[in-house]
Amino acid sequence: MAALAHTQLAALNRLVAEVAATNAFYRPRLAAAGGLGGFASLADYTARMPFTTKAELVRDQAEHPPFGTALTFPAERYTRYHQTSGTGGRPIAWLDNAESWQWLLENWKVIWRHAGARAGDTAFFAFSFGPFLGFWSAFDSGQQLGLRTISAGGMGTVERLRFLLARRPRILCCTPTYALRLAEVARQESLDLSASGVELVMVAGEPGGSVPEIRARLERDWPGARIVDHHGMTEVGPVSYGLPDDPAHLRIMHDRYLAEVLVPGANEPAAPGATGELVLTTLGRAACPIFRYRTGDLVRPVALPGEAEGAYALAGGILGRVDDMVIVRGVNLYPAAVDAALATFGRVHEYQVEIDRRPTLPEVRLRYEPIDEKSDPSAELAAHLRAAFQLRIAVERVPAGTLPVSEFKSRRWKIVG
Repeated sequence: MAALAHTQLAALNRLVAEVAATNAFYRPRLAAAGGLGGFASLADYTARMPFTTKAELVRDQAEHPPFGTALTFPAERYTRYHQTSGTGGRPIAWLDNAESWQWLLENWKVIWRHAGARAGDTAFFAFSFGPFLGFWSAFDSGQQLGLRTISAGGMGTVERLRFLLARRPRILCCTPTYALRLAEVARQESLDLSASGVELVMVAGEPGGSVPEIRARLERDWPGARIVDHHGMTEVGPVSYGLPDDPAHLRIMHDRYLAEVLVPGANEPAAPGATGELVLTTLGRAACPIFRYRTGDLVRPVALPGEAEGAYALAGGILGRVDDMVIVRGVNLYPAAVDAALATFGRVHEYQVEIDRRPTLPEVRLRYEPIDEKSDPSAELAAHLRAAFQLRIAVERVPAGTLPVSEFKSRRWKIVG
C-alpha cells in the first residue's frame, strides 16, 4: 500500500471509531457497509460505503430540527454554528465543537503558509461575515499564525477602499467577483489601487481565481498583487490551496481528505484527465463528519511531478457545478468557461446566463451590461461567443444596474426547467 493510502486509511478508521457508536445519521450507514469496526482498505470503503448528498442532509435537518442527527456528541458540546450559503436551496446548519473547529483552522493554516502569508502581516477581509462559514476559519486561523486580521463586514465598498489605502494591508480576502467590483469602484472614485499595499489577493467562493482570463484581469486591477485561489465548503471545511507560482492548479490536502473524482451521478471513477464530480470524506472533524459527500463540484484531476503516489491536483480549480453544466448541441457549457470567454472579450461589465431546458434542445441567452454604456457591442459579443463555443448564444444588452452584483457568490447562472 502506498504511503498516502496507508495514512488515509488509518485516519479514516480512527474517524469511524470516534463516530460509529453515537452518530445517529452515520451509524446505520456504517453498519450496512460492514464498517462499524473500520475498513480493510480504501477500495473496500469506496465500494461499500454509501454516498452522502446535500438533499439527505437537508431532509435530515427538516425531520429532526434544529440540527439533524449527523452530530457525534450532544448539541450542548458544540460551540460554533455555521450554515451553507443557501445559493442552491435551503441552507444546512453545521455545528463544530472546539476540537473539530481547530481541525478546520489547521487546514486553513496550510492555505496561509502556501500563499506566503507570514506573522506580522495584515489581512483585510472585504466580506460580510454572516452565519455561512465563509472566511471565518481563515480569520481565526490567521490570528493563530500571528496575522493581524481585520473584518470589513460593516463597511460599504467605498469605505473599504479608503481603509485599504489608509492602512495598507498586505493581504486582501474576498470573492473574485468582489475583487473586480472593488477595482471598478476605485476607478469611479479615482482611487489608485497601486497605493493600497496589497501583495496577495486571496479569493474563494467562485471559480474565478483559477480561470486564467479572470486571474489576468484581477492582476491588472490590483497592480503588484498575486492572486491565490483556494476552495472549501461549510460541510467539509477548507479542502485545497493554491500556490502563487502555480496558479493553474489547486492542490488537495490529501492527508486530511479522501478525495474521489467520479462520473457525475455514478459510482465509478472518471476517466484519467476527464472532468468529474468531486466526492469528499473528511479524515477529521469528528464532531460533524462527512463520509463520501457528493459535493456537486466539477473538477479535472491531474497528477503533478513530485507529488505522493495517489495524490493529484485540480487543473483549473473548480470548473463549475454538476447542476450547472448543460450540454447544448453537443457542447459542454459551464460557468467557468463562459467567465473566461467574456474576460477575453473585455467589454462586459456584468452578465447573467439564462438556460431554458424545457425545449427539446436547450436554449441559451446571455444578458449583459456593457462597460461603456453608450456602446452596443452585442453583435461582436455574439460572434465572440460563437467562435469560443461553436454555438449560437442569444445576446441581450440591458441597462446599467439591471443585473445583480454580490460581494459573496455571484448568481450569474440561471437555469429554467
